[in-house]
Amino acid sequence: MELTFHAAAPAERLYIARQSTQIEGQTGSIGHLRADMGEDGKGFFPKWTSHRENLDTEDFQQEFEEVLEALVGDEQYGGFLKSRDAMRDFCRGHQESGYDSGFAFGFRADTAQYAYLIRLHPYKGEENLFLYCYRRDWLDRHMEQAEKGIRFIDPHYKELFRIPDGGQIRILREGCAPIDRTCRYIDDCHVEVGNGWDSLFHICQFAEQMERCHNTVLPLTPPLPEKCFAILPSSGELIVIERYKPGYQVSPMAHFKGKTPQQTADVLNGDMGVTRAQAAAMLAGVTQGWTSPAADPNRYNERGRPVKPRRHERGGSR
Repeated sequence: MELTFHAAAPAERLYIARQSTQIEGQTGSIGHLRADMGEDGKGFFPKWTSHRENLDTEDFQQEFEEVLEALVGDEQYGGFLKSRDAMRDFCRGHQESGYDSGFAFGFRADTAQYAYLIRLHPYKGEENLFLYCYRRDWLDRHMEQAEKGIRFIDPHYKELFRIPDGGQIRILREGCAPIDRTCRYIDDCHVEVGNGWDSLFHICQFAEQMERCHNTVLPLTPPLPEKCFAILPSSGELIVIERYKPGYQVSPMAHFKGKTPQQTADVLNGDMGVTRAQAAAMLAGVTQGWTSPAADPNRYNERGRPVKPRRHERGGSR
């Protein structure tokens, strides 16, 4: 059995957890295993949960046992299932795999037919291993489609913005506190907004519901900074923009000696960790509207110049 092994990419980490029925069906989710290593950290107490009986075959279970044996005893994969100490040492040696504020470490192991998404928690008192099993071809096909991002449109099917799979939106409601929701890609025309029995929407259905309730939807991912400096095109003035607020303020600060206003804005933004792409998106947001597609940093290059959209970003037919 050949096994490839690497730290999980951010997009892959989304699948190291239980998915909705819709996503499990599209990704070929077979089941998952949870295990802890006991009080002394040297045991192994697993619990298997099957997701789809027709995929949870004897052939799969035989290969799954071989994969677990390799992760325990084969040193080329680190032997991190030998003990909790071995798991902790392995995670320390693979800091690039850390996420969730460093609490979890994610990896992916592949065979010819199956993909194994692994989350490690090398801490006493925790379940130490979560291992989610997928049909590799189904998972890769779904993830490739999800790279297009999640479209948000108006009721007339005009695209407003996109967020990556697993990104967040903020819903501004009249007279009520805003609510933030994590969204998951289902297909080009369907999205999960939050979780629960009523979270699945056709993108046009969601747009119509937002309009009917007089709600405004804003992207929280990709992130915009809380504040930035920019140059007002009509006057060349240095201005200050605050995220999602209407209008702007003319900066009381003059441009730096020996620098142009744009160079001054770049220096001030750089001190705050704001990129040129983010500043360009912020300027578009305050001048064209925060729901405008132009208020998306992904639409600009590192110099803050607009980039040509890829073909799949063009609006599709209903």
